[in-house]
Amino acid sequence: SDTKVMTCAAVWRMPKELESGSHESPDDSSSNTQTLELLCHLDNTAHGNMACVMWEPMGDGKKIISLADNNILLWDLQESSDKAVLSSSTALEGKGQLKFTSGRWSPHHNCTQIATANDTTVRGWDTRSMRQIYCIENAHGQLVRDLDFNPNKQYYLASCGDDCKVKFWDTRNVTEPVKTLEEHSHWVWNVRYNHSHDQLILTGSSDSRVILSNMVSISSEPFGHMVDDDELSDQEDQHQEEKIKEPLQDSVIATYEEHEDSVYAVEWSSADPWLFASLSYDGRLVINRVPRALKYHILL
Repeated sequence: SDTKVMTCAAVWRMPKELESGSHESPDDSSSNTQTLELLCHLDNTAHGNMACVMWEPMGDGKKIISLADNNILLWDLQESSDKAVLSSSTALEGKGQLKFTSGRWSPHHNCTQIATANDTTVRGWDTRSMRQIYCIENAHGQLVRDLDFNPNKQYYLASCGDDCKVKFWDTRNVTEPVKTLEEHSHWVWNVRYNHSHDQLILTGSSDSRVILSNMVSISSEPFGHMVDDDELSDQEDQHQEEKIKEPLQDSVIATYEEHEDSVYAVEWSSADPWLFASLSYDGRLVINRVPRALKYHILL
């Protein structure tokens, strides 16, 4: 608009045929292109450019949070869904031009917490009071690019940034990260926990690589699956005890180098826990699977 780039946000409805659970295969409708229905714009004229939009992780899909410049905005989609009402907001106070880069809505604590990133700082907020509940200053040496909550451990949060690092935090004590990964050689744009097996972490970077890591020591199953003692024979029992005594190994499982340009997005499939996709600046979308040996190691 007038040679100025504006970033805005809107809510759209997908066609009924594309909703999950519908039996039509996508090919059936390839002849007639489906159009999305625009429900409403999230009006940001008073708040500045939108950095990101997040649905409430649980619940009825009526609540959205957007980050616009230095504002956190909580929207309520009315019953008709064609109007978004701003139900509460707060602004980041401080010196200079503060702007949010990304955010994540926690699936824990009844969905009353979000985490945001601005510059090198990560902050936690309570969505009921819109007050800050924790602050990790200088979480990274340079800009923080992305955040993700562990889906199974309620206080664990991952962050990544331009210092090439991925860090894992316990939000109850934010003085030091619990773990740090330093496998990438350029900015890390994305970090994603696997929805089912939270030891599996995906990261994507401008070094054109996607890295799959196994962070078992800080996962919800640090000793693997717990086996009931009654189910084990003596021999198995002994073997199991030896296994538990083995030190926990956090490791890089695989490095994927199919991209020839910066990887800007990585995402796990919401339907298959062993499937993930990555997208790079050159427009290449790559879909990969977790190595079979690791899959069986986790399951068995």
